[in-house]
Parts: sequence; structure tokens; C-alpha cells
Amino acid sequence: MNLDQISDVPDIVMEFLEYHSTVRGHSDKTVAGYYLDLKILFRYLKRRRNLVPRDTPFQEIDITDVDLDFIKSIRIEELYRYQSFSPELDRALSAASRCRRTSSVKSFFNYLMLKRHLLDFNVCQELDMPKRQASLPRYLEESECERLLAACEGPFAYRDYAILMLFLSCGLRVSELVSLNLTDVYDDHVRVLGKGNKERVVYFAEGCQEAVEDYLTVRNDEDVKESDKKALFISQKRCRMTTRAVQYMLNNKLLAAGLDASRYSPHKLRHTAATLMLKNGVDTRALQEVLGHSNLNTTQIYTHLDNAALHEAAMANPIGRKTKKEMDG
Repeated sequence: MNLDQISDVPDIVMEFLEYHSTVRGHSDKTVAGYYLDLKILFRYLKRRRNLVPRDTPFQEIDITDVDLDFIKSIRIEELYRYQSFSPELDRALSAASRCRRTSSVKSFFNYLMLKRHLLDFNVCQELDMPKRQASLPRYLEESECERLLAACEGPFAYRDYAILMLFLSCGLRVSELVSLNLTDVYDDHVRVLGKGNKERVVYFAEGCQEAVEDYLTVRNDEDVKESDKKALFISQKRCRMTTRAVQYMLNNKLLAAGLDASRYSPHKLRHTAATLMLKNGVDTRALQEVLGHSNLNTTQIYTHLDNAALHEAAMANPIGRKTKKEMDG
């Protein structure tokens, strides 16, 4: 997002956004999330405290006058109410949205307390994160992966097959995949620029390496505009593929494979790669590096093995198989 074009938040919020954008190197999506969450917070507080006429549309509440004294006056009970507040009265916030909103507020107050030293007390120190029901990531079974790959036919078959292999074998994010350039591809690995502009190396398995090599032999950048000629994946419109173009391609392949396109996205293919790696003995720490997670807790959501695998693991322990009588005997 272009911070220079923002004029509807107080200076102290702008400084926070610039810190995360330039110093922390967070993505535009992350910074935009902070921006929207803090706007809603201060508009909510001004309405709740009757600082604006009740008939003022929520989106028109001016918050540019919010200063440090106003921020210092925020009470924890107000923040708890804000967690579930929605400007749209007929729409309840999801648990994920409440958690993200609370995380934004905590980050803002931590910045004021620890980086700017503007607060004597951090009201968010005791603010609990909303509880969210743990849900297992949706993923494709190995046989379904094979069906999906087999559905790659037509003039872009090699390209589509290589894209799906990078998702299913390497666990790339769709944003990482569409930003790949020819210079990022090496014989046995690909160089990926992930979240926060963090670079990592992801190695190819043999089948994935072959898929990328096959695609490169037929890749044609004729009629591609000069700025996109370095892109690894080129769309039918002769430009760098976008995330929307990748999703559209995936939907078509899912339908061709007889799979429910509404249930799967490029990110679900990333879940699939992580799950298959874990099922086949990859260490969680190693998986964290492959996926580019900065926090191990994020990786641990993938440690969901099916009941058969869990049962097999329990049966594999020789101590667990011995009865007390056998050990006493």
C-alpha cells in the first residue's frame, strides 16, 4: 500500500505503519491490516464515548485528532468490547478476525511502549487473545494430487504442471510463486522471496525439478512486454501471471480432475505439501524452514496426522505393546 496517500489517521498511527513497512519490512497486506484495524478502533472509541454525533456514518468519523492523551485513556474493557465490534450490525466477526484485530492493537501498543517509550503503562499487557476453535487445514490426499496433476492438458500443460508441482512439492505461497523470475531458478533449488522480504532456498524433489525443466524448454516470452520477460510464469495474456490467474487455472484443473473447486485454493495446496512432508517423516523445524515461517507455532498447525497414522505410531512403540505380565515375567 502507498503510505504517502494516507491522510485519514493520526500522525502517531502513520509512524507505526511506516515502522512496520520500512524497518520491519512487513508486507503491504500486513500493513494494510494494521491500518484498517486501528481506524476501526479509534472510530469505535469516539462513537462509544459520544465524541461524535450519533447519526455520523461510521466510515466518516474523523480520527485525525486522536493524540497520545486519548490513547493513554483507553481502558482494557473498551478493548475487549472492540474485539467483537463490527461496523456492519448484521455481520458477526469470525474468530480469526477477532484474533487479527487484537494482534494489531497489541502491536501498536507494544510499539508505543517499547520502541517510542511514550507510555508508562501498556494496557494491552493483560489483554487476552480471543479464543479460536482449532481447525485442521484442508488438504488433498496423495491420490487426489495425482489426479490433479494428470488433469494438466492443453497448450499450457507444461506450465500448469510445473506450477502445481511447486505448490504440492515445495509448499510455496501463491504470492511467492507469481513473483518468481528466471534468475531465481537453479538446477536443484529455487530462491524464494517470502513474507517480510525474507529470502530462502527451497530444494526441488526429482519430479518437481523435471517439471520445471520441461516447462523451461517450451516457455516462450515472445510478445511479452519487456518488464515481464524475466517472469518465470507467463499468462495467456502474455504477461506475468497474477494470483487471480493462478487461482483460475487451479479451479479449472480441479474440475477436470473431478475435485470440488470450492474447497481448494493455492494455499490449500501449500497445506497439502506440508502435510505430505510431515506424514513422510520431515521434522517440524525443517518444515518451518521450507515453508518460511518465522514462528514455529505457525508450522505446528500442520502437524495433523490422520487417525490411522497416529494409531500406527502408537503401535510402533515396543514398550507400549508389552503388557505388565510380560514385563514382570
